[in-house]
Formats: sequence, structure tokens, C-alpha cells
Amino acid sequence: MTQPSDIRPSAARGFASDNQASVHPEVLAALAEVNTGHQPAYGDDAVTGRLREVVRRHFGEQAEVFPVFNGTGANVVSLQAMSERWSAVVCPESAHINTDECGASEKIAGLKLVTVPTPDGKLTPDLVDRYATGFGNVQRREPAVVSITQSTELGTVYTARETAAVAAAAHERGLSVHMDGARIANAAASLGLPLRALTTDAGVDVLSFGGTKNGLLLGEAIVVLDPGAVRGTAYLRKSSMQLASKMRYVSAQLIALLDGDLWLRNAAHANAMARRLEAAARAVPGVEITQDVQANTVFALMPAGAAERLRKRFPFYTWDEATGEVRWVCSFDTTEDDVDAFAAALAEETAA
Repeated sequence: MTQPSDIRPSAARGFASDNQASVHPEVLAALAEVNTGHQPAYGDDAVTGRLREVVRRHFGEQAEVFPVFNGTGANVVSLQAMSERWSAVVCPESAHINTDECGASEKIAGLKLVTVPTPDGKLTPDLVDRYATGFGNVQRREPAVVSITQSTELGTVYTARETAAVAAAAHERGLSVHMDGARIANAAASLGLPLRALTTDAGVDVLSFGGTKNGLLLGEAIVVLDPGAVRGTAYLRKSSMQLASKMRYVSAQLIALLDGDLWLRNAAHANAMARRLEAAARAVPGVEITQDVQANTVFALMPAGAAERLRKRFPFYTWDEATGEVRWVCSFDTTEDDVDAFAAALAEETAA
């Protein structure tokens, strides 16, 4: 008979993804706290009502929140609510909606992604001008949304001014602005700014707010910052299979993150561990840091053989198979000892 100790996960720690991290104890405590009695289903519970208050404190009184199961769901529902079936979405080529969601925005939402090559994962007003074309042409998908990611898939961060400039360029052309904020907490911690400064005040219309990468068990949220930019969000969430019946358990986690400063503490720690890892890696001969380390990810080039040997000791992904570029991600539960052990192994395997 299988004993409980036999099914516990390995204690091995790595730098593959902040999705692989544990659940923050304060989040688990919040789940236990709401796990009593009966509550109305599908978001009519008191816990989700409290979440609405917390979200408005961060993003403004006009903000509306729709908890969902995962980031892909948040992105797909958001983009559907902001567009028509004949619409196009302008986004960086490296955007998660383009590279890592199995074509969900195109398959489920029926949208066309207009992808923009960018060296740092960030759109600019000039790029919006260049790629948001085809208006009024029945032969082409008409642009409706500009989607940016904060922090980007390459670990870079949009300043509030950069986001505002992109949003202004989009709005001038009648486009709405979506932000994939799977790691928005890391961006805010990096810049030392409140969440509102990077979103509502910068002209973002809809935010996919990330929780799983910052200490939650599961759960993200669609935060509608401009209700005039969407329609049918509640219906689209249901038809996209993102409506939780026992929503209080998703909402409770988001409250644990946002009601105090847990979102910021977790993100700031992950960022600090990434900077520690960057400094250690730069000191290793043969290792080249390829992107500015502005949040919680480090991108690097290293000898291919060394990467394969190191991966046997610590999990991490190759980001670009063509160049051999690798990605190392730090999490809220990454420790200094984790970083130092990884850096020592990196030096050993690179020198071998």
C-alpha cells in the first residue's frame, strides 16, 4: 500500500519557472479560513465581494474584477471582450499569447495575432504605428487591441511612461490596450510604483492580473479598468470555461495577495534573487547575460555541453534552441542558498 510519504513531491529546487514554486503559507491560511459553511456559488459569495473592494483600492473605483483559473483563460476572455470575431491583436512576437498558449487566442477567440519583432520584448508607439494597419479593408482583419506584457517574456519592464506612450498611440487609432500582467507584481516591485501607476493611470484598459507565479495555488483575475472597453465579460468567462463555481477559494487567494503587501514582498524577493543570480553568473567565464535583468528572470548564453550537465542538477529551460539561450527564473521561495548552490554548479559545469 502506498504510504503518504511515498507520494510527496521531490524537494529538488530549480530555476525553470515560478510556476513550479510552492504555495505561500499565507495563501494556504486564507484558503483554510474560508473553508467553512456554505456560500453562494459563481461569485455571489461574500469573499468575492470583498475582493472587489480590494481590487478597487489598487486600481480605482471603476475597476471590475473577474477571477479565473489561469493566465491563458484571463488573456483569452479579455481579448474576446475587447474585440470582434474579425479583429486583430497587435503584440510582440515573444508575447505569451503568441508563443505559449497553444494558439488559444486564435482558436478559441477567433482572433488574428499581428506579431511584432522586438529585441527586448517591448512595443513602442512607432511599432504600433507600423503594425496597426488595415482599417476599413474587408479583406483584412481589422486591428482592435494592442497587447503588452508586464514584465515581458524577456524579463524587461515597461516604465509607466513607456506604457502610457504605447497606450496613447493605440487609443489615437481607436485601439484598446490589454496588459498580460502575469508578472506585473515583479514589474511594480522593480520600479517601486503602485499597481495603479502601471495600469489605470498609464491608460491600460484591461489587465490580466497574475497570481500563480507570485505565490497562489491557482488563480488569476481579469481586471477591467475601463468598463467602456469591453462587453459581455461575464458571459465570455462562462462560455470560455473560466467561471469557478466555488469562486470564494480563488478570491480568497487573491485577497491574501492584495489586501496587504504580500504581492509586493513576494515579487521583491524574487527580483532580488534574480539580481543575486545575475551577479554570480556574470562572474563565471563563458557565461553571457543576454537581457537586462529587471524583474525575476535571467537570460544567458553558456556552452551547450555545460547547459546539459547543469540541467541534470537543477531544472531550467532552454529559451532559444537556435542560439542555446537559457532562462533562469527566481520565485518568492527561492533562497540565497538556492542561488549560491546553482551559481557554484554553474561555475563547475562551465569549467569542466
